Amino acid sequence: MGILTEDMRRVVREQRHFFVATVCPDGTPNLSPKGATAVWDDGHLLFADIRSPGTIGNLRHNPAIEINVVDQVLRKGYRFKGTATVLTEGPQFEEAITRLRQDGARNPIRAIVLVKVERALPLISPAYDLGLTEEEVCARWEGYWASLQQGGSANW
Repeated sequence: MGILTEDMRRVVREQRHFFVATVCPDGTPNLSPKGATAVWDDGHLLFADIRSPGTIGNLRHNPAIEINVVDQVLRKGYRFKGTATVLTEGPQFEEAITRLRQDGARNPIRAIVLVKVERALPLISPAYDLGLTEEEVCARWEGYWASLQQGGSANW
């Protein structure tokens, strides 16, 4: 049995924006937004290098990685820690590009990052600590964005 649960797979499948943390050669952290990801199998995630030379360079120097995928409306998600492999050719590279294209990726893809997930933990907003339900959190978040769109300044 793999480390990725059905709910983890769902969150990765549904979200189109996530963050990847890598380690720079000088030891400092690097956080980068990404938009094309998929579940490879029960123990691996993948994402496309569309315009990420810093991320790819960092991973070639140090393959340690963390991916955070969060449903912004429900304010729940997962953090995936693991080890990355950068692919630029071969059968896995081609199959990964095919999967991402089927999911709607259109940009040129320079490389594929295959991540062996070694640890996965939930990310949950502190709003739930107040006893709010998913429906209440969703309503508050939608109200917040509606206020911003109307030119107001809402408080979460």
